[in-house]
Amino acid sequence: MNAKRIVLGVSGSISAYKAADLVNELTKSGYEVDVLMTQSSQSFITPLTLQALSKRKVHTSVMDEEQPEKINHIELAKQADLFIVAPATANTIAKLSHGMADDLISTVALALPNEVPKLIAPAMNTVMYEHVLTQKNLASLKEIGYDEILPRQALLACGDYGRGALASLETLLEAVDTTLNT
Repeated sequence: MNAKRIVLGVSGSISAYKAADLVNELTKSGYEVDVLMTQSSQSFITPLTLQALSKRKVHTSVMDEEQPEKINHIELAKQADLFIVAPATANTIAKLSHGMADDLISTVALALPNEVPKLIAPAMNTVMYEHVLTQKNLASLKEIGYDEILPRQALLACGDYGRGALASLETLLEAVDTTLNT
């Protein structure tokens, strides 16, 4: 039996560093994890860290075509058993909800077959999370099959207290396991 393949998008939130624990635990659980990183996320955590933990190449550019006979973002989408964005910034959520394709995460998202389950785990300031446009964008994603992993209430990096912290590692792992094994 082949291991299930998870395509994990990491966008540019301060909580991007938590992707290391997520990748580590998913890999230890037997999943193959293909990591996609936005340029902004690489300011918070390096691709090398996630590569060492996933034991797989980390993808950082839609223009990086390893095999000339294959289109990388199409292949990643075809091979996905689950697509998850954690952390998902307001910017990435907006791109996904409007069908933009200007980075690897948004391009792979558009290429996903409809039956591939999709999870989104927002992480941002409370005001940004509660903003009417972010909520509209999340509602649009839910309409097309994304399940939201709700952010936690916590003291945020900006010093504010409120909803916007990335869901706990346990919550993320439970959502992945439940989605893939039901």
